[in-house]
Parts: sequence; C-alpha cells; structure tokens
Amino acid sequence: MLALSGARSASLLTDVRRAFAAGARHHRYFATFATPFPPMIPLSRPRLLPGLFALIVAGFTLGAAPAAAHASVHAAAQPSAAKPRPHAPLKKPRKKKTARKARPVHRSTPADAPSARAGTAKRRGKRARVRHDPAHTHATKHETHAAHKPHTAHAAHAAPAPRTTHAAPVTSIRHTAPTTHTAHAANTSQTARTAHRAPAAQAHAQPNAPRLLARCGFTSASRRQLFSHAVYVVDENTHTPLYARNADAVAPIASVSKLMTAMVWLDSAHAPLARRLAVTRADLDTLKFTHSRLGVGSRVTRANMLHIALMSSENRAAAALSRDYPGGRPAFVAAMNAKARRLGMTHTRFVNGTGLSPHNVSTARELASLVRAANGYPLIRRYSVDHQDRVSTGLGQLQYVNSNRLVRYGQVRASVQKTGFINESGHNMVMRVMVHGRRPVIVTMLGSATPEGSRLDGVRIAHWLNCSLR
Repeated sequence: MLALSGARSASLLTDVRRAFAAGARHHRYFATFATPFPPMIPLSRPRLLPGLFALIVAGFTLGAAPAAAHASVHAAAQPSAAKPRPHAPLKKPRKKKTARKARPVHRSTPADAPSARAGTAKRRGKRARVRHDPAHTHATKHETHAAHKPHTAHAAHAAPAPRTTHAAPVTSIRHTAPTTHTAHAANTSQTARTAHRAPAAQAHAQPNAPRLLARCGFTSASRRQLFSHAVYVVDENTHTPLYARNADAVAPIASVSKLMTAMVWLDSAHAPLARRLAVTRADLDTLKFTHSRLGVGSRVTRANMLHIALMSSENRAAAALSRDYPGGRPAFVAAMNAKARRLGMTHTRFVNGTGLSPHNVSTARELASLVRAANGYPLIRRYSVDHQDRVSTGLGQLQYVNSNRLVRYGQVRASVQKTGFINESGHNMVMRVMVHGRRPVIVTMLGSATPEGSRLDGVRIAHWLNCSLR
C-alpha cells in the first residue's frame, strides 16, 4: 500500500488525472482516474505495477523540482552567502620610534678602534643622505664656502663659478675631507716621534729582564683593585722594577721606621744582648698616647727588646732602644738620618725611633733600599719574620705574635718584613719575598685604608710573583 497525503499529494494527483484523462476511454484500467482518486490503491493486480512505478517516478521528479527552485531563489536573495568575501591583508602595526640610548662610558671596544670609526662613518653617511631640507642645504653651502674660502680664493678670482646648490652628501664630504687629512697628518707625526723614541727605549730594556705576566693576573683591572696608595715591586737580583704606582710620593711610614731603628742600634757599641734594659717613664708615648702591655718598671733583655720591636712593633721597646744609644735620643735620630743619606734615601726623614710621628716620611721606592739594607743583618732577618715569642719582663711573661698576618700564617715566605700604622699614614707593609724560596723580590706598600686591604694586596702581589717568575 502506498499512502499520499497533504497539499503536495493533491497537486500530484491532479496532474496525473490531467495526463491520463485523454486516454481513459481507450483502456479500461484508466477509467478509474476519471473519478476522484481513492486514498488507497490496491496492488493486488500485477497489471497495475507499471502504472504505479510511473506514478512514483513522477512524484519524485515533481517533488525535487520545487526544492531546487526554492534553493535557487534563496541563493539569489542572498548572493553574499554564496561567495565568501575575501579578507583584506592585515597591516603590521607600526613600531614606535624610541630615542637611541646613550652608550655607556666604559665600552668594550676602544673609541679609536677601526671598527668603531667605520661604524661612525656609516651612521654619519646615513644621516647625511636622509636630510633633504633645502634651507639646511643652503646654510651648509654657505658654511662650506666660508670654511674653504682661503683655499679657493685664487679660483674665485680666475673665473666666476656659476651659482649652484650643493647636495647634502657633497657637503658632508667637503667637511670630512680636511678633518681626515689632519687626523692622518697627526697620526703620521705621532708615529714618527714614537719611532724615534723606540730605539732609545729598546736600548735600555734588557733582553731577559723579568716581568709580571697578564696570564698570571697582572692586568689593568687587577692593578686597579689594589688598596694601597703607593706600591713598588722590584727584583733584587737584577734591580728591575716589576711594578710601580705612586712610588715616589712622600708619605708617613709609621712603624716601618723600626727597621732603621734596629740597624742603627746594631751598628752602635751597644751593651750585650743578654743584658736587661728597664722601661722608664721616658719611654711612654706622649704623642699618640698609645697603649702598651710593657709596663713601666719591666726589665727585658736587649735581645727581646729588639725581637718584639721588629716582630710585634712594640713601641716602648723601640723607645727604650733609642734611649739606650750613646748620646741619647737626639744622637740616635741624627744617626738614623745619616744612614738614610748613605743609602741614597734623599726623600726620607726621621724624627724619632718609634714611627709614631707623622714626620717620619719616605717613599715606596726608597723603602726598597731600606729593606735591602736591613736584610744584611742576621738578627733582623730572624726576629722580623718570627711567628711568636714568650718574653719575660721580670713582672711576668708576655706572649707576642707577629703583626704581619701574611708571615704569621705562612701565606707569604719572606726573609724581612715590617708593618706600620698611624692615622696619618694608613696601613703600611714592606717585605722581602722569597719567590719559590730562592728568588728575592722586595715589595713595599703604603697607604691602605684597612689592615685587610694591605693583607689582600700582599696576597695578590705574591700570586703575580709566584706565577710570573721562575
């Protein structure tokens, strides 16, 4: 059974009736279509199958046609939906122009390097090509003619040139050409002067002279990290200065003066070293009012007095030794200055044997001569680098240690050393360092703000020496 209903079914049946009305009288099977079509068509007779198939095909055809027409009408009504509108290409956002950051003062590339000059020339060329201001060009033209007027005066008198406007690149070239020529001439003259000085410098330089190496840390950055104001390092065997900074600046030397005190006392006709020397009120410090564990009335052997004066920088021990000199302290100070003159220390002055006066002055270079001379005294070599000692004072025993921590803790191997400090001088240190235990190098350092800074300078310089020298 096949059921057809609704408005579409009625329209279909009407068309079928009209199609077969004309042939109904010729065939008995179509006579039924003259009357209203029944709602249900029996399919029991086989002869009705061809007509039924024709009806089905006609129904599908008539049903598909209105659907296609409806789709075409809908497409005509909405043309934008049939063809999608192409999208416009996205525009890239414009970057904001930011001001060029100023270059740092400390650049990795020197200012006079070729790459830096080439980069600067390229940037100037680009800026010159970008500018197209007629007013600027006109002004530049007049400046250019004014700048080159002395050179082109004869050409102007010879033939009047037509009035033309100079382009920006031409103007920039005319400006830079004289500057380049002047710089080249200056460099040429400087090179010539250096070439004349080079043979003289090479004549004084020794072919196998020792020097400190950059691979061992001896660089400009490392040298700037030294805390001492004045530094002088000299190889004793060859008398070659390895490093000098403010080496000729005159400054207070504080207790480094005790090296001269020890030499002058040992040079005198002193009493036996085992004989005791008493500490009196004349040995008290009335200049700086420094404290000392060596009280008035203590009786210490002269050997121990010299020992603790050099090792621990005991001021009352040095004062007692200067008082024990034949002729008293004035004669002792005169002998100190006389010995300094004999050693060639022309900028060195002494006013007492303790170094507490800021008028005891010298230079880092002249103190190297003092250390070299002090190394010739066996007692100074022994006492100055001793780590510690226990001293009997007659009132008890006192323990003393070396004031130089580099020597006390074995960080530096030295044969002579002395430290010193007053407020006017800062922290000072002099040493005769034995590089690899056999090569003597004298190191003098003056004017460190802290004792730790002086110690670190000694460690740094000792590393330079041990790495650079063999």
